[in-house]
Amino acid sequence: MKGSKTDLSIQQVKGVGPQRARLLAKLGISTIGDALAYLPFRYEDRSHLISVSELRPGNIETVMGNVVACKVVRRMKRSISIFEAILHDGDGYLKIKWFNQPFMQKQVSLGRTMVVYGKVKENTYDMPPLEMENPEYELFSDDADSQIHTNRVVPVYRITEGMSQKQFRKVMFTLVKEHAAAMEDPIPRHIIERNDLPGLGESLRELHFPESAGNIAELNSGRSRYHQRLAFDEFFFFALGLAVLKKRGHREQGLSFHPAGHLKSDLMRLLPFTLTAAQQRVMEQISNDMKQPYPMSRLLQGDVGCGKTVVAFAAMLDAVECGYQAALMAPTEALAEQHYLNLHRMIEQLGLSCDLRTGSSGPQEKERAGECTADIIVGTHALIQERLTFRKLGLVVIDEQHKFGVMQRALLRKKGMNPDVLVMTATPIPRSLALTLYGDLDCSVISELPPGRKRITTAWVAADRKEEIFAVLKQEISRGRQAYVVYPAIEESETSGLRSAIQGKEAFERKFPEYRIGMLHGRMRPVEREQLMERFRMRDIDILVSTTVIEVGIDVPNATVMLIVHAERFGLSQLHQLRGRVGRGTVNSYCILIAYPPVSIDARRRLDVMVQTNDGFRIAEEDLGIRGPGEFLGTRQAGLPGLKNADLIRDAAILGTARREASDLIAHDEGLLKFSFLKQQLDVFWKEKVDIFKTG
Repeated sequence: MKGSKTDLSIQQVKGVGPQRARLLAKLGISTIGDALAYLPFRYEDRSHLISVSELRPGNIETVMGNVVACKVVRRMKRSISIFEAILHDGDGYLKIKWFNQPFMQKQVSLGRTMVVYGKVKENTYDMPPLEMENPEYELFSDDADSQIHTNRVVPVYRITEGMSQKQFRKVMFTLVKEHAAAMEDPIPRHIIERNDLPGLGESLRELHFPESAGNIAELNSGRSRYHQRLAFDEFFFFALGLAVLKKRGHREQGLSFHPAGHLKSDLMRLLPFTLTAAQQRVMEQISNDMKQPYPMSRLLQGDVGCGKTVVAFAAMLDAVECGYQAALMAPTEALAEQHYLNLHRMIEQLGLSCDLRTGSSGPQEKERAGECTADIIVGTHALIQERLTFRKLGLVVIDEQHKFGVMQRALLRKKGMNPDVLVMTATPIPRSLALTLYGDLDCSVISELPPGRKRITTAWVAADRKEEIFAVLKQEISRGRQAYVVYPAIEESETSGLRSAIQGKEAFERKFPEYRIGMLHGRMRPVEREQLMERFRMRDIDILVSTTVIEVGIDVPNATVMLIVHAERFGLSQLHQLRGRVGRGTVNSYCILIAYPPVSIDARRRLDVMVQTNDGFRIAEEDLGIRGPGEFLGTRQAGLPGLKNADLIRDAAILGTARREASDLIAHDEGLLKFSFLKQQLDVFWKEKVDIFKTG
């Protein structure tokens, strides 16, 4: 940065030698710039000085006075040395103790003025009556810069073993004093002024060593205007990068599909239902995208049961009709197999070939590594492995988009000549999150369910009310309906203490000997699962006991009861997905959540939300609030740069502003030709993904 040395090693800072540099490296601090970006996680107000006479045991206070006595005391039995000092402020006396720190006698001497901060205790051994043990302290000096640890708002950092807060704070004080003001601001001046943002140097100075205690509540909640400035920067760089990717995508040469529509028409004749107006609208949007000369990048969202898969399948048929292959990638083998089972029969009825490729397939699968020749290929991450190639890949469909990132989309694109990409999710994503994560994508929403669908009645019941639960099952099955019973595990574990699917099947067979009961789980081979599900569809099974393998992709309109055992152990989006397996016909359906104690506060929130609403988008917002963005996204969202300071929930308004500013800037200066430093810093922000992102 101009006029700064922020890219220099942290060892260039006074007080940082090789050993301390190694400790700082554990915190991710290798350069001066890293250190300046390492913010305190909380702040303590030590600015309010009180007199010794005002001190009360149990309070944490700040006192200033003169040292009138000091000595080292040794307790031989415990091998403890204690350095004691008596502080006098003209109003009273306070004893101060430091344990096993004999070097203190070199720093603290008679007549020195010092400020101490710590917890006040009663002195039960001698006089004076009050004391502090191991307080933070500052030796008074006329140099205002020397007051770092007391008599001010003091930053508290997350540190590593081998380094004290005081040592770390001294390093940071030197850094901020020498380098913060010299930092060049990458955000264009007109954007800073239009949004009344503080300068970058000022923000870093105030975040590390605040001048005033007036806004300490805002500082500790991350809502100070200086926190907001750094949050704006991250959102701005994030949105700017996605805008660049989107613009670049529209400049790249892609495939232009102009099918006659015969395969799509044949599919419509095979379907036992008519598409909704929303499905037809989204299908038209996708079709228009696929006709363009640049690669399609579209996100398809919709609630459980709205029919996203059939819309995606129609797009795949358009690509195949034009002589290309289509691939469908799912995040797990179970989901990939489920898609394959649901699609392959229709695909074969249309006279096309279909293949399944997953990572854990046996030796036979490894022998097939190389070129995929089928018209439609369904698989997991195995599809982006180098050993797998495609004959002529034209369209990629990615399911459960929130489990993948920019990187995975780019790797799939490299498998063909810039194929079109359609990403979809059965887990609705809150608007704030979708705009942040998928700013490089156009967005379609299937906003309605098939006609005749009724709201699913959801109840949360305690485990000791089994007879009421059995009564509901008996009532529905007597009406010719069917039920799912979902367990979190296949078999009982000595450590988990969870009821298992095997136990459950045996228990239901004892309770209902007259009913036909089947069991479905992830260890079964795909062909076995398909046969069992076909029996369930044909009503040869009354109660299907299962693990979460039925979470998505299963459509049996006659099933009207979803019983989830150990519901307190499931995530909110997973509970919503499981509930979506019922309510697919035109009769009333029920979802019963059985929870076993202890039920945590977060689990109670999840279960309450499930009872209150069937709206997948509201559930997604609640899920984001409960788990936070990191957990909501999962570890696989590694294709995106991390947000260190911004919070998607707390800073939602800032996110909207940053997106608008980024979009406006790219619209007027696509190559950032007027802002060379911003362009450089944008590349740095996205440096982890330099193979897919580079502004120029």
